[in-house]
Amino acid sequence: MTDRSTEEKALRRIHGNGGRWAFSARDIADLGSRPTVDSALHRLERKGSIRRVIRGIYDRPQFSEVLSTELSPDLDQVAQALARKFGWRIQPSGAVAQNLLRLSTQVPARAVYLSDGPNRSYKVGRTALVFDHAALKEAGFKLPESRLIVQALKSLGQEHVTPEVISTIRAWLAPNLRARVLADTETATGWVYAALRRIAGKDTDGSSRESAG
Repeated sequence: MTDRSTEEKALRRIHGNGGRWAFSARDIADLGSRPTVDSALHRLERKGSIRRVIRGIYDRPQFSEVLSTELSPDLDQVAQALARKFGWRIQPSGAVAQNLLRLSTQVPARAVYLSDGPNRSYKVGRTALVFDHAALKEAGFKLPESRLIVQALKSLGQEHVTPEVISTIRAWLAPNLRARVLADTETATGWVYAALRRIAGKDTDGSSRESAG
């Protein structure tokens, strides 16, 4: 396989994973030898097809016509790329989970993820991306959406789970995932599961809500 062929295949994979996808050489390691892959990434970066976010992590530059500027990297995508690269399991902190679910519009100065790997910190633009070694309490759930929602709800606290919060999370969660998330989180704390039932469109007696999501 030529370097040029590796470059073309890498670009197809990058495009196939969506505009904000962040990645490392590990994510395309099957496309060629490590020197070949590194060479392909170097050429793509030099052409401006990809952008180096931090050492070993890349994404595709995205330009906002509204803001007339290049968008900052997606921090969650960068965190996920680092987790894949190093083989860590990670879980967003409560503040990050709320931000990802659009429950908070504040852009934190520190985006903290819990990790079963070592303590690490990276500077991504103006934000510190921090990994804190900790026991991952939500790791038992199979779906990333389940882990994210449970973490956000717990960080909010039962008294702050308003109808607006339920509505916001419900709008964020794809309809085809609602039943799967509910089945995945049956072992969640009582009030958390009750909130999840409302998010999934179930009343406390188990009947489906009339309102469409």
